[in-house]
Amino acid sequence: MRCYEGSVLTVNAGNDVFRYLVEDKGRIVYVGNTLPEAYAGAEKVDLGKRALIPSFADTHQHFASFSTFQAGLNVMDAASNEEISEMIRRFAAKSKGSTLICFGASPYSVREGRLISREELDAVCPDKEIMVVKYDGHACIVNSKLLRKMDAKVKDLRGYHPDTGEMNQEAFFKFSDYISGSLSLVDMFANMMDAVDFMAEHGIGMVHTVSGIGFPMDLDITIEKLFAKSLSNGFQLRVFPQPMNVKAALSRKLPRIGGCFESALDGCFGSHDAAMNEPYTDSEGGCGVLYYSDEKVVEFCKEANRAGLQIEMHAIGDKAFDQATRALKAALDDHPRTDHRHGIIHDCLPTEEGIRICRDYGITMPIQSAFINWKQEPDQYLESIMGEERCARLNPIRTFRDNGIIVSFGSDAPCTSPDPIVWMDKAVNNPVAGEAVSIQDALRMCTFNGYYTSFDEKERGSLEVGKIADMVILSADPYAIPSGELKDLRVEKLILGGEDYRSARRSVAGAFWDGLTSKSKAF
Repeated sequence: MRCYEGSVLTVNAGNDVFRYLVEDKGRIVYVGNTLPEAYAGAEKVDLGKRALIPSFADTHQHFASFSTFQAGLNVMDAASNEEISEMIRRFAAKSKGSTLICFGASPYSVREGRLISREELDAVCPDKEIMVVKYDGHACIVNSKLLRKMDAKVKDLRGYHPDTGEMNQEAFFKFSDYISGSLSLVDMFANMMDAVDFMAEHGIGMVHTVSGIGFPMDLDITIEKLFAKSLSNGFQLRVFPQPMNVKAALSRKLPRIGGCFESALDGCFGSHDAAMNEPYTDSEGGCGVLYYSDEKVVEFCKEANRAGLQIEMHAIGDKAFDQATRALKAALDDHPRTDHRHGIIHDCLPTEEGIRICRDYGITMPIQSAFINWKQEPDQYLESIMGEERCARLNPIRTFRDNGIIVSFGSDAPCTSPDPIVWMDKAVNNPVAGEAVSIQDALRMCTFNGYYTSFDEKERGSLEVGKIADMVILSADPYAIPSGELKDLRVEKLILGGEDYRSARRSVAGAFWDGLTSKSKAF
């Protein structure tokens, strides 16, 4: 039994703050302002100026890809392609593998204003295959050695650009399949363990992962489910299979479906293929790419909804957002369900009509506040391609909240690093006029709402009697500091099931066996 004394931010229905919380055998047994005599002998934890909050939930992540890229080279913070080249040179020299992965290249955050090229990769890494994935996860640059290996398979595909080495759309997916297929099962499990430990350092106790597409035979869906069942340290994984085929979920006894890639309705701003109702304003113009017809998306949503599945779909541009809301509305009109918790991912440029549908039909929004003032896709670039008026309508978190829509936050990792402190800071200090939210709202979006979106709120997400003691100790009380200091908060400890977080690292063979034999349904 352990008693925490200090600022206990419950994130319950009333956002109550109490002085004491008592945990026993992994459950919360008391929360209040006076400590009953029955708990006087409990081990005491004095929070001092720190705060106890529920553990964070990341409600949109590509876990297998993040695990893979996290084990590679992250170049997001590089200021120039010259710096990226030097990072790759050092990485290649110390790496034992013959195929290398880098992630995070952006033309908008480097001095040269363009992506690194095949020629530049050849100069520093001629002898090993290397794929540098663009920050948005929708394109890559490859060196000549890897291009020669794959040329016959990709030269007739859309998105093939051998001169620069940039591959996008179908060509990118083919390279992604190759890289993913080069990983061993041992490597995948080991990388996942390291990724869980990384997220635990940031106070995350649950991840919603979108899987399938990029791995042969959708192996990542199966592996992630096995990995989730193998976890014994309290960390939670909820798997969303991405294929637009309900059998991908039903055959694996998963209660949910959707995500990005195959169930993405459009692309993204950085690749100029987010689907827009009005043309882009730059010289490239066009309205982006809407990947599917309304008929196909409605058919998918109706079939999944009738099967009792929870549905999520990627929509960045306003045209895709409208399509998503129309399709979910059609599915729910066809087969009404009162507690479906369907969601639309990203919701970067919503429309008034789409917001109304989300409000009236209870559609949730797993969004990425980390995209606000994003170094890899800065506001100046966004304004240059869509104009000032549309930029002012991006990420309207307060509008969603005021319409009673359940908003949760996620990283879209590996696109952004999983860091809930960043999510809160960006939401509370949103520069778009009138769209900032309170720290109480932002904390709820990072915690309770995240657990709600996967039907876990009865056990986790708030600090209430009877719930599992999944908690985080923050370096300061976010309710008591100026909003400008939120970014300086630190996660001091993650507590899962009442115990200080234990590393996920262990024998891969043992973890794999536990995943095969576990009867756990927490996945």
